[in-house]
Amino acid sequence: MTKPLIVAIDGPSGAGKSTVARSLAQRLGVPYIDTGAMYRAVGLAAKEAGISLPISDGGRVADLAGKLTLELVPTSGGVRVFTNGRDVTEEIRQPEISRYASAVSAIPAVRRRMVAEQRRLARSGGGVMEGRDIGTRVFPDAPFKFFLTATPEVRAQRRCRELEQRGKPQPYAAVLAEMNERDLADRTRADSPLTFDSRYTLVDTTNKGIEEVVAEMEKRVQDGDLTGLAPPH
Repeated sequence: MTKPLIVAIDGPSGAGKSTVARSLAQRLGVPYIDTGAMYRAVGLAAKEAGISLPISDGGRVADLAGKLTLELVPTSGGVRVFTNGRDVTEEIRQPEISRYASAVSAIPAVRRRMVAEQRRLARSGGGVMEGRDIGTRVFPDAPFKFFLTATPEVRAQRRCRELEQRGKPQPYAAVLAEMNERDLADRTRADSPLTFDSRYTLVDTTNKGIEEVVAEMEKRVQDGDLTGLAPPH
């Protein structure tokens, strides 16, 4: 029996993971699984439950995560995210929810819940999964692992454009500061920090267009090229 194709894409916020993953999944004919949206959904639930930042009661958040029924519904424009039957796709993209997502993702019990769900989704039909620990924690044996990155300045510019398109513009300086704060939190958290190893292909998207990046990754997958190009740092 052929194993489902699983492609892991990790990297910091604004590196282009979501856009690239959606396009690559479409080209490869497998589902796109937005794991970051899952943590954002938990973050939104925490905020709506009256839990403030910094989070002091990880157990309460873990309980909330355990009671959430998460659905990722593919659409022509990407994925709609539902929690307990409610569409929260737009709400989870608010800047404040980015901070909540980073905070809840540092709670081990929340990560265990989300990792189990991510594995269930991918094992049922494969998929292109993007996040921050897909190739190191969720599917460490995935045959294709990519780490997308870009300079913080470029990533902040992209985030600003995204927020403008959503009708929620934010000052560039504030977006950059928030991104640097989240980068530090993601890299230094004790449970599943943002990192990569020698089995990853490192892709710097700073000066590359989406089509170029996707074509490069698709060719590597289609050719069955499993060689890592970048040492850990």
